[in-house]
Amino acid sequence: MNVRRSAAALAAVGVLAAAAPATAADPSPSTKATAPAGLYGKGDPTYDGVWRQSLTLVAQRTLGYKPAPAAVDWLTGQQCADGAFAAFRAAPGKPCDDKLKTDTNSTAAAVQALAATGGHGAVVEKAVDWLKSVQNKDGGWSYYPGDPSDTNSTSVVIGALAAAGADPASVRKAGKSPYDALPAWSVPCDRDGGGALAFQPDKKGELLPNADATAAGLLGALGKGFVARAGQAPAEDTCVKATSRTQVADNAGAYLAAAVGKTGHLESALPGAKPQPDFGNTADAVVALAADGRTEPARKAYAWLEKNASPWAEQSGPAAYAQLILAAHALGEQPGDFNGTSLVSALNAQGPAPQMDTSGQRHEEEKKESRNWGWWIFGVCLVASIGVGFLLSGRKKRQP
Repeated sequence: MNVRRSAAALAAVGVLAAAAPATAADPSPSTKATAPAGLYGKGDPTYDGVWRQSLTLVAQRTLGYKPAPAAVDWLTGQQCADGAFAAFRAAPGKPCDDKLKTDTNSTAAAVQALAATGGHGAVVEKAVDWLKSVQNKDGGWSYYPGDPSDTNSTSVVIGALAAAGADPASVRKAGKSPYDALPAWSVPCDRDGGGALAFQPDKKGELLPNADATAAGLLGALGKGFVARAGQAPAEDTCVKATSRTQVADNAGAYLAAAVGKTGHLESALPGAKPQPDFGNTADAVVALAADGRTEPARKAYAWLEKNASPWAEQSGPAAYAQLILAAHALGEQPGDFNGTSLVSALNAQGPAPQMDTSGQRHEEEKKESRNWGWWIFGVCLVASIGVGFLLSGRKKRQP
């Protein structure tokens, strides 16, 4: 789920299968499109508008904010009549046509965001119905409907189904659920990178370990979406043949923990490019490792991000800030102080200002007031009972 890469852009340069992106990117600004009102970030939204908006709204709700109506309206306005979302719909007032390529990743991200904001049940239901309609026979999903399934797309849809209140195990095509699809991408234990997940088999049918796909697949195997909290640590780290989603998760978690164990971060693996720290995938790995109960390597990776990731987030924009906030949330860290930077203020400054959701605060105040009334009534009854006791005692003393 690397925010810096776009499936559409990578497909255009012929490296989609190797790079395994699950998400849209934060591309360099261009003259193709400008950021419309209500959308977070100022960069060209062509490849990542819906994705970055969705991550932003999810992060804001996780922080306890109520997103600005303009931001939510922008996202709901991106939906096509059939329920699907594209990476960016430049003319939302016009019906979607064949020229607009809708995809599962943008749709699944929007589902998670709108389920989190609440009040958009019809939009969420229509999007989920579309996702179900394009499920492949192996139980998984591809980025674009009709293509072979991949780990990243399948996993982000699992997160959407869970966020919408659907049990991913019950969403089946030809008798198979997305949990049945995941083991097919698990690298065998006796291979290089055993336990990791591949994006999908390469042209030769080989499964190549991919850290991006492994982080996404680990969350998918756990039935989690963008938002996760620290889970229970696995019983053991021994790699075993993955025939179930539990084994997929155990193997993937062990691989990912080892991958960040030495340096605290993951590295990019684009063909022909010099390996360099991959901030987006490292942030996603923190969430996945925490959800899998592997908090020690997760905290090591988070510490590395806290020390190094601020310039990357500033350059990349809202989705990057959102990823770091979700990483902090997974470990119970404070995103308001990220090595001297407030991820919260930085994210909220990228678009229309949200408001703090006071419903939870009011609920706590109501409970507190209820407790106070309870103690007051108890005190009154106690005083009354003591008074009655003294009265009865006095009567007894006056009796002959």
